[in-house]
Amino acid sequence: MPVKVFLFTSRMSIFYFIAFLSILFSLLVIFSKNPVHSVLYLIITFFTFTIHYIILNAQFLAIVNFIVYMGAILVLFLFVMMMLNLNKDSEPTKSIYVKLAGVIGGGTLLVTLVAAMKGLAKSQPVVLQNVNLGSVKNLGQVLFHEFLLPFEVSSILLLSAMVGAVLLATKDSNPKSTKPTV
Repeated sequence: MPVKVFLFTSRMSIFYFIAFLSILFSLLVIFSKNPVHSVLYLIITFFTFTIHYIILNAQFLAIVNFIVYMGAILVLFLFVMMMLNLNKDSEPTKSIYVKLAGVIGGGTLLVTLVAAMKGLAKSQPVVLQNVNLGSVKNLGQVLFHEFLLPFEVSSILLLSAMVGAVLLATKDSNPKSTKPTV
């Protein structure tokens, strides 16, 4: 029994440490002056979310978070910010009304968070009866047995969208006909 308690406390301490890092890096995203640094902190924040998904035994969500958010969307954000070449000279000054709206919105969020924290009650941790509940194997079995037809229809839909995008991208810029004249 003491080993079980030790494993539970070590998992909870890891969970709380990763939660602290998530909050820290998300605050750095908000308060960072440089937008490129802000995106880099966002990448680290999403990485801590991936670790949370792994701790919670949701491997599929961890993989999707890692590939889609960290791999695609944030690289796109970083690319757009580098292309915009943001600097302090081109940044417009904000009026007092925009600053006042930001303070009011932040205060409203703070009051909501305090009220939500007051409503929390101390509860026992939830223990899963089935340890393979969030595994990729179970998701694949459900996806390829119960939902095979919708999965295949969506793959055909995505394939047709990809073919359409390629055809639009390679459209001939010369509107003249290529038929031989007689």
